[in-house]
Amino acid sequence: MASLSTHLLRSSSPFALPLAAFFCIFFSLQILPRPVLSQCSNVPVIFNFGDSNSDTGGLVAGLGFPVNPPNGRAFFGNSAGRLSDGRLVIDFLCVGNMISDEAFRNALYMIDIGQNDLAGTFSKNLSYVQVIKRIPSVTIEIKNAIKAIYGQGGKKFWIHNTGPLGCLPQKLSMVQRSPNDLDPHGCLSSYNAAAGVFNEALRHLCTEMSSELTDATIVYVDIYSIKYDLIANSTKYGFESPLMACCGYGGPPYNYNIKVPCGQTGAQACSEGAKYISWDGIHFTEAANAIIASKIRSMAYSTPHTPFDFFCRG
Repeated sequence: MASLSTHLLRSSSPFALPLAAFFCIFFSLQILPRPVLSQCSNVPVIFNFGDSNSDTGGLVAGLGFPVNPPNGRAFFGNSAGRLSDGRLVIDFLCVGNMISDEAFRNALYMIDIGQNDLAGTFSKNLSYVQVIKRIPSVTIEIKNAIKAIYGQGGKKFWIHNTGPLGCLPQKLSMVQRSPNDLDPHGCLSSYNAAAGVFNEALRHLCTEMSSELTDATIVYVDIYSIKYDLIANSTKYGFESPLMACCGYGGPPYNYNIKVPCGQTGAQACSEGAKYISWDGIHFTEAANAIIASKIRSMAYSTPHTPFDFFCRG
């Protein structure tokens, strides 16, 4: 993918927010519904600010982070800088391209930040209450980012909330817990509750910013519900072992060991990644990402209900 990506650390809060910028145009007729393409008279452009869930190579190019096979095997045939067996959600929405100055002004700015910040605070052995108290320092950075982009002419924003952190095999394998801290689907209730508090704060922020920036379009997308639905109803989507990583070490129930991550010596990958939701204990498989992307485009999880292609018209 011929994209330009960079990781920036721009934060005055205790959390450094990793931002990956991708210059993108849509895939092809096979990826998007016909009405989307028929409405796009100009080349649609997306800038995505996110973490490793949407990184198409920034960690590798910028920091030399090793992303070894079997990463990339399902689509690219080899590692392509993505922490998945194939394409990410962003890949199902766009492809790389160089853009013009006008495209910068008319672009859609997608923000998908929060998972690393919550995970980072929990990893410091802070209590649930302490983690919740730090959430405003993250959302204020997102607010500042939106205002900064708006100040440079950007007026179209697509804001993803964070997913169910407590359902990641990595967290489930590493966190000491009591049986009472697991929800009916086996996820960490406290971690998911913290994600819920963050998401509610982010939703409120989007509503506030929509009122303040009256000529901007700000769409809040409920990624949490999309991902949790995959786990809670995994068999409906054809998945097995929704809380176990396809690529990792240790076997059931989670197949995750922080000392033997996917792509390193000793780690093994399942034979059929399409039957798994989690690729490496943190990131999703291409099969799961494809479903997530289709649900994003459905408008059912967007507030206000806005077609993903709204930014290419006008």
